[in-house]
Amino acid sequence: MLIPAIDLQHGHVVQLVQGEKLAIEAPDPEPWIQRFSRFPRVQVIDLDAAKGHGDNTAMVTTICGRLSCRVGGGIRSVERARAALSTGAHAVIVSSALFRNGEVDLAFARTLADAVGAERVIAAVDSRGGQVVIHGWKTPLPITAVEAVRALEPFCGEFLYTHVDKEGLMQGTDMAAILAVRRATARRLTAAGGITTWEEIDQLDAEGVDAVAGMAVYTGALSLDRGR
Repeated sequence: MLIPAIDLQHGHVVQLVQGEKLAIEAPDPEPWIQRFSRFPRVQVIDLDAAKGHGDNTAMVTTICGRLSCRVGGGIRSVERARAALSTGAHAVIVSSALFRNGEVDLAFARTLADAVGAERVIAAVDSRGGQVVIHGWKTPLPITAVEAVRALEPFCGEFLYTHVDKEGLMQGTDMAAILAVRRATARRLTAAGGITTWEEIDQLDAEGVDAVAGMAVYTGALSLDRGR
């Protein structure tokens, strides 16, 4: 299944290359809200909240009122997770807060799962160069995505695996890396990072993996008209 991505920065819908270079900016989210209305799941990430430079809560609330959303960005506490869910999101995406001192923070993962329900927690595990990366993909940890997923499995209902090496480059994704994570968990898995074609999405679907696409959708390289 394809899950379209809406990334928010400074009140605009954006797409970044490798999480840094601005490639696409759309001041008005309305056309994208309308285009994504037929999808059963949409992923919304508040990049400003993730970076600790303000937030786009009003826009997130508006989008969640019209689409079935999973929301991430800056969720570092139980209070923040509850606030994100209160916008109407069906689940929260939590990333850097799940790691501390170079390893999985099992205490926080357990506390969060107990507070909001593990089924409403999507654990984001991002990998670059074979290592988990946090803090906007800038801090590498001495653990692999597979190790992180195995440790976090009891505390979430789903994983979001991003292969950062391919993110935003429009060069395809790394199937082997994704499938290694697939084999490591019985939880639902969504993959992101360079997914560009319907062939990749179909291949992932056959393996029980959902696909998040951003850059390919916004550039028009991946048509959303298929299946209508």
